[in-house]
Amino acid sequence: MLRVLLGVNVLAALAALVQTPDMGGWVGHYIELAAVVEPLLLLCLGLLSLLRDSLWRLPLRLGQGCVLALAGGVSAALFLYARSLGLAETGGVLRAVLLAMAMAALMLAYFELRSRAFSPAQAEARLAALNARIRPHFLFNSLNAVLSLIRARPAEAEAALESLSDLFRAAMRDPCELVSLADEIALAKQYLELEDLRLGERLVVDWQIGAVSMDLPIPPLMLQPLLENAVYHGIEPSPEGGTIRIGIDQQGDELRIAIANPTAGQAQHAAGNQMAVANIRERLALYYDLEARLEIEVGDNSYEVRIVLPCQRRNPPQLR
Repeated sequence: MLRVLLGVNVLAALAALVQTPDMGGWVGHYIELAAVVEPLLLLCLGLLSLLRDSLWRLPLRLGQGCVLALAGGVSAALFLYARSLGLAETGGVLRAVLLAMAMAALMLAYFELRSRAFSPAQAEARLAALNARIRPHFLFNSLNAVLSLIRARPAEAEAALESLSDLFRAAMRDPCELVSLADEIALAKQYLELEDLRLGERLVVDWQIGAVSMDLPIPPLMLQPLLENAVYHGIEPSPEGGTIRIGIDQQGDELRIAIANPTAGQAQHAAGNQMAVANIRERLALYYDLEARLEIEVGDNSYEVRIVLPCQRRNPPQLR
């Protein structure tokens, strides 16, 4: 809907630019066009939202034809209504219908090209590539945690290797398949147990899990890379360690995840940290498009990453 609103208004601005003889009157002419376009646009979007489920069941071309017919019909109805009030000139109905249908056709063409650019095969390949970036880093740091125990605490090192095998089994999952929130939390706890063996009392973890359904599907490896950053850029550089706070809560149709760690007064801008954040942000875009977001808040002595996901119980459409 945001893309439709922006796209149509950009087209209206371009039309005003073409019709205006000088730049001085461009803004005024655009406002006049917007006064006509916005009611039509909002009405069409409202009707499309109501008819969404029915349109999804139709073949692609038939559904596109229905959208064009809807845009033309609403345009004709609004024009006739305006003419009855004396706000529009006599005639011109056909022109209004054709312009509305042309604008709708341009937006439909844009969305079709965009869907081809993000086809399932390409999205799957991109997700696999992004996950592959995480795994070597994950392997290196996890093995270092185990190696630090082999001589001093061999029994704990053996248990850590068993946990490490479980972690890699989870990491090797199909990146296009969502996992349950419960599985992702279990994976994160296993990783933190490995780091706890290495860091001991320097690492304190505070889990704050609200009233949230544990079977909600989320993308794999959302928590672990961020926790790894929190350990290596927040806890390890500090001699006294610190506390990593993990908050998970559900507010309406949104799942909110927050991970915060101390920074000991140093900005957390290491290249590895930024790579992980950029990686997760790109994966969120592939899974959810504009429905998910990742935010970062940097304080004097703290660094917090917040992820907001839609609470959905099916795979995202582009990955089916």
